Formats: sequence, C-alpha cells, structure tokens
Amino acid sequence: MSRVNHCISRARRNMGCEMNLRKFFILLLYFGTVSPYPSSPPPPIPSVPEKKKAGCIKVNHCKCIMSDGSGVINLAALGDSDGYLERFKSFLTENRPPSTELLLSFSPCLPFSEPEDFAGTDCLDVAACLIVKHRKNNRFVSRYINYGRHEGNEFQYNDSTKTLSVAYPVLSKSHPQTIVHYHCSPNRSIAFSQRFGRDVPLEIRVDSPCACPNACALEDVGPGTIFLIILCLSATAYLILGSCALRPFRTSSGVQIAPEESLWCMLCYLFTERKRKRPRRRHYSLKEETL
Repeated sequence: MSRVNHCISRARRNMGCEMNLRKFFILLLYFGTVSPYPSSPPPPIPSVPEKKKAGCIKVNHCKCIMSDGSGVINLAALGDSDGYLERFKSFLTENRPPSTELLLSFSPCLPFSEPEDFAGTDCLDVAACLIVKHRKNNRFVSRYINYGRHEGNEFQYNDSTKTLSVAYPVLSKSHPQTIVHYHCSPNRSIAFSQRFGRDVPLEIRVDSPCACPNACALEDVGPGTIFLIILCLSATAYLILGSCALRPFRTSSGVQIAPEESLWCMLCYLFTERKRKRPRRRHYSLKEETL
C-alpha cells in the first residue's frame, strides 16, 4: 500500500513539473512577442534631402556670395565703361507737372557727383542722383537730389524669383531712398516705378544675365598684360632717348642722322662716377688692433 502511495505522489510530482514547464514556455512566448526590443530592425525611413539655404552674403557694397555655393554676383558687370547703369535717364511718373522733367543717374558700384564741377551739390559721392528740371522764364533750372549712397546698402536675395534686391539709403542706417531689383534673366531691360516720394522709395527693376551668379565676370589684368605694358613703355622710352641721341648733319647725298656720342658717354660717365663717390669701408685686422 505504501508503495502505491509512493508511485501516486511521484506521478503527481511529475505532472506538476510538466505544468510548470508548460507555464514557463507560455510566459516566454508571451513576453517575447510583447518585448520592446524587436527581433528584426524596422525598415529605414527614406531621408528627405535637406534644402540648402538661399541667400546672398554681402562682401562689399558691390558684390555678394551665394550661401549655397553657386557663385558670386558682381554688380560691377552691369555698369558701362564709366560705371553707370543709367545716366541722365528721363522717365515718367504720376502727378508730374508738365513743366518738369525728371532725370536719373545711377551707378551700382562707383560713387559719382552731379554736377562734377560743383562741390556744393547734394549729389556728392552718391549711388543715385535725381535731377529735377523746372522750366522758369523760358529756361530750365536744375535741382540735384541725393537718392542713395553705397555706404550702408543692404542685400536681400529671393531664391524663388532669382532676384537680388539692394536698398540704397541717403544716410547710413536710414530709410532707403532707392531700391534696385537685379533679376537674373536672359533678357536685358530696365524699368522704373511710376510712383515714389519722400516716404515711398524709388524702385528700379533690372533684368540682365549679368545678375546671375558667376555671369559676366570681369577680366582682371593678368601678368601677361602687365608684361606687354612694361615692354611697350620700355620701347617708347628707348625710341625717345634714341631720337635725342641722334644728330642730323648735311652731306652731299642729303641730310643724315648720326648718333650723338656725347649723350651716351655722359650717361656712362654719370653711372661710373656714382660708383666712385661711394665711401669705401675700411677693414681692420686683428694685427692692427694688437699693434
């Protein structure tokens, strides 16, 4: 009887172990499915390419560098040989009296004065000058108004329209009086705003391929050009000195030119005399000091 009881208790113990193992595997499967650490990494999210910042960093009052590295916008390429974009350009505006004429001179890089021979003018070293001509007593009376300087101008670039807007104030850190919009375009045109005044700045729109980055680059004077200039100057100086060293004299066959020997001899004499006049340095030896 005791042996039967021992077998029954042993069977119950084995069944308990099987139940414990079964519960362990169930819990292991459960926690394996809800674990915060997945067995395989999720597919990578496609990265969106970062858009480069648009803008033009001001280098000086005439040049700026694109912040995305696309190039340089040099406004000097827009001017003529004298640096003017427009000079004495007549344009129409709203509410302009019939006896008044408006002219504008503008240079994007080089300061100028209007009139040039009058130091007391308001347009002294300016970027934009407005000339107002009134007809009075059958003659025109001109008035020159400063409409912007290069000092303190501000650059702002619009990437969507490919336009660089530059504001030219009359005084440093003052309200801009002239705003020029340089638009990168294959066409060439200049347009003026029809309405401006004391509180409304004059706006100019310039369409040009030279307003694009790295376009219409100005050619710098290279070493080859400098060498040619020096060579031409040397040849000119040689011919001038040679003509001074030649003496005309009359012969039976006509007038001939012979070298003036005294001039070349004089140059050689002066060169040698300059060397002779240099004071000679005396060298002392150790023997002289001991004696």
